[in-house]
Amino acid sequence: MTDTSKAFLYAYLNNASPTGFESSGQQLWLDYLKPYIDEYIVDTYGTAVGVIHGDSSSPTKDYKVVIEAHSDEISWFVNYISDDGYLYVRRNGGSDALIAPSMRVNLHTKQGVVEGVFGWPAIHVRDLAKDTAPKVTDLFIDVGAATKDEVLAMGIHVGTVCTFVDGLTEMNGRYFVGRALDNRMGGFMIAEVARQLKENGVKLPFTLYVVNAVQEEIGLRGAEMIARRLKPDLAICTDVTHDTQSPKYDKKEQGDLKCGAGPVLCYGPAVQNNVLDFMIDVADTHEIAFQRQAVSRSTGTDTDAFAYAAEGVASALISLPLKYMHTTVETVHQEDVQAVIRLMYSVLLTLKGDEDFRYIK
Repeated sequence: MTDTSKAFLYAYLNNASPTGFESSGQQLWLDYLKPYIDEYIVDTYGTAVGVIHGDSSSPTKDYKVVIEAHSDEISWFVNYISDDGYLYVRRNGGSDALIAPSMRVNLHTKQGVVEGVFGWPAIHVRDLAKDTAPKVTDLFIDVGAATKDEVLAMGIHVGTVCTFVDGLTEMNGRYFVGRALDNRMGGFMIAEVARQLKENGVKLPFTLYVVNAVQEEIGLRGAEMIARRLKPDLAICTDVTHDTQSPKYDKKEQGDLKCGAGPVLCYGPAVQNNVLDFMIDVADTHEIAFQRQAVSRSTGTDTDAFAYAAEGVASALISLPLKYMHTTVETVHQEDVQAVIRLMYSVLLTLKGDEDFRYIK
């Protein structure tokens, strides 16, 4: 990681990019990526794609390979404003009502950011024996307003999107900690792959699409749209998965995965096994430690959208182990970040651009 790429990481992670409102983050990402690509594509809903053309002399230059992450973060929508100036919310993505009370929030209006807090009754006035986990309908935001009209004058209205304030930090010289590492850390990693290809003078024999998709958190929607547009021959997606070492996880149910032990390679119906075996061979050849994970019906990531697009795309998933998903203290090991970058980069250098991953030929 260079000083420039680390500065980009902090700017990108500290910027808000809620589902459906990703454009400011996508602009940051594209501005960083532009020196390392030949052209770019942006679709109607904001998915951004950096294109690196295959070597013009290569007979396989039209073979299409995607590396992909998603750009959006969970958030909240203002759903109701009371006459006395309190805001009530609904989820935008998988936002966790349990962690919201006492959190600071930014409300993103056309007039700029308005600061607020998720208030909560003091412990002194609650019957602790009857305390239960808060429901979304229990949550309220205080922006310091005394009336609904005062709220409206701030530019806040039903539909205003809200994000938690917490930004990126580092812990114990080993970890990145913050909100929205799911999955803007993925956007950072694929951008770093593009940077290294350019700075190392690599001429790929195929065309590479570096895809930062929108709206993953509400159903893989951005990936669904861009997969139909690009029609790639191969898609390698990256997202986060659960570190299961911290308390409250059941390894018999969630598997045995650990931050610091390397990228996680996924087994499941959407993962094309020949592509998976190819990546494992690359990892072994380059002595990149990795972990294995099994899923059931789906990966729950954009891999599913690419795999089942159109006639089907050979797809695989490289996951970054992460603690405390969908909180403001999502935590990843810095060595895992570098290992995912290295594995993706090595896979691209190993591909010839004429691979036929079908099971039966």
